[in-house]
Amino acid sequence: MNLESIKKKTVQTILQFSIPSIIAMVLTSLITIVDGFFIGNYVGKEGIVAVNLGLPILYVYLAIGIMVGVGGIVIAGIALGAQDIKKSNDVFNQTIISAIIVSIIISLLVGAFFRPIMGAINMDVHVAGYFDKYYSIMIIAYPIMIVNSTLGMFIRGECKPQLLMMINILTVICNIFLDYLFIRWFHFGTEGIASASLISLIIGLFCMVMFFLKKSSVYKFQKFQFSKTVLRDTVLNGSSEFIGQMSMSISMFAYNWVILRTEGVLGVAAFTIVGYVAYIFSMVIIGFGQGASPLISFSYGAQEIELSKTIRKKTNLFVFLSGAVVMVVMLIASDWYSSVFVSSESVETLIRSGIHIFIFSFLFSGINTITAFYFTSIGKAKESALISSSRGLVVLLICIFTLPSLFGMTGVWLVAPVTEAVTIVISFILIRQNENYLLE
Repeated sequence: MNLESIKKKTVQTILQFSIPSIIAMVLTSLITIVDGFFIGNYVGKEGIVAVNLGLPILYVYLAIGIMVGVGGIVIAGIALGAQDIKKSNDVFNQTIISAIIVSIIISLLVGAFFRPIMGAINMDVHVAGYFDKYYSIMIIAYPIMIVNSTLGMFIRGECKPQLLMMINILTVICNIFLDYLFIRWFHFGTEGIASASLISLIIGLFCMVMFFLKKSSVYKFQKFQFSKTVLRDTVLNGSSEFIGQMSMSISMFAYNWVILRTEGVLGVAAFTIVGYVAYIFSMVIIGFGQGASPLISFSYGAQEIELSKTIRKKTNLFVFLSGAVVMVVMLIASDWYSSVFVSSESVETLIRSGIHIFIFSFLFSGINTITAFYFTSIGKAKESALISSSRGLVVLLICIFTLPSLFGMTGVWLVAPVTEAVTIVISFILIRQNENYLLE
């Protein structure tokens, strides 16, 4: 990275780092969307519901894994900006080992409590069968996904976002091909979808490991001295992402519980399909955040405070415009989109009515996410955690347990826009307080 180049070409540099990351994240999300397409069309809405009901399990993995990965890359990025190459490389190795250990521990715990988890969700027999077959394989796949995500952050730190994009393209192509092969020709059902994901992730892992073994210039696999200070700072810096993902786990469980009581299985299926749009858009936002984050950390570590703020502001503008574009597109395409995943008029009607309300959250969610990324990148974990906990837990849960009881399924669709609108006020207040602090 070069400070003068970032100053002179700030917008170009943000896009240079963000666009490959966005493509990589969207391609990653397409794995879930493609899975949903094949499950909906070849298994049925019960299969979609089964996968959705287990998403809190995924978010637990993401909470721990992203906390370790983001926390580690922030420390490594700041050290790199300060020209401390050895510390940066040591942090890389400790972060990867930590990601491997914690993801394996989670799988062992989930495997041990798998049956109680199924009982707690209280699903019907058909859904439970699909749930068991799918997640019995995915608890093997998720640790690989976490390690891949962490390695990908450091590939971006090596200024190789295009390489990461190509690896993700390969992974998605493999997943789509295997989905089609396993479910269309071999009729494996949900276990075929999960197996396709597992094999694709292994292919991606192999490519990333080979890069760090043969091509990386900064980060190398080597012995390192374990540092309790680095571990503490990793957890603190990644605490916002941890809270955000754990909040999603809790909120998804609450969403499913409320929707099952309000509209039943049809409501969960409709919410899942609308959620695919939100999932893709969140990947775009995260792509911008992951692209801007190392630039912000590097600038901040080099004492270029104003430059780090400029990067935040320009990235916020990008995500706001992206949200507006996605909102307009979905307003136009809602009739078509509602019929892609299922052949059920009842579900399609729920999708059409809900998406027109839900998508207004996109105008605010991008700014909230980038602001949280910004605070994480400059080592302000408390402010980042406050934003994440507001939009992912506190305000969200208040809305989940009040709006549907007042407005039924319409209230379910209102939860996201109301939550993001409240949180953006908090984001602006924290930004103003931080800027006043820097002026003192």
